[in-house]
Amino acid sequence: MKISWEKLEHEWRKELLSHARGKVLEVGAETGNNFKYYPPGVHVTATDMSGRMIEKAKQEAKAKGVKAEFIVSHVEDLQLPVHGFDTIISTFSLSAYENPVPVLKRFNSWCRPDGMILMMEYGLSKYGLVNWLQQKWQPYHYRRTGRHINRDMLSLISESKFRIKKLELKYAGIVYLMWASLVPQNGV
Repeated sequence: MKISWEKLEHEWRKELLSHARGKVLEVGAETGNNFKYYPPGVHVTATDMSGRMIEKAKQEAKAKGVKAEFIVSHVEDLQLPVHGFDTIISTFSLSAYENPVPVLKRFNSWCRPDGMILMMEYGLSKYGLVNWLQQKWQPYHYRRTGRHINRDMLSLISESKFRIKKLELKYAGIVYLMWASLVPQNGV
């Protein structure tokens, strides 16, 4: 029995995004792929650097009954309230940044201290052969898609001062589902 990438991705999004709550910031919303997975009662601020993507996301939000507002902007240029969001979502968006650490550090600023950061991202597999293939395939994949598939996600998260509460590795360890929170100021 063959399971498609779309079916797997559907299950991963469903699992991860069911934990969203309150005021949600979705970074790299693209066409609104996540809207059908949000639980009732959330209010989403969806961002993307493409106006065309945001227009499609608006249609998707309306179709799914999701309360949302939309911002066309690069993440680096966003001016959002400090600690203004209960949940921050990134699904396959960090792979597009040459250096994702500054983006992740902005999540620190925007997330409430008791909030949650939910991410589904490509990362370097711990399995030797898969890891080797990712490293070899990366230049071609990047030229084709503009995305990095060989990042050490755990190091990036650590450098960004998040605390991983739950981590699941999917698809031979290439896809990271992460539930994270801010590290408390007192380090406890």
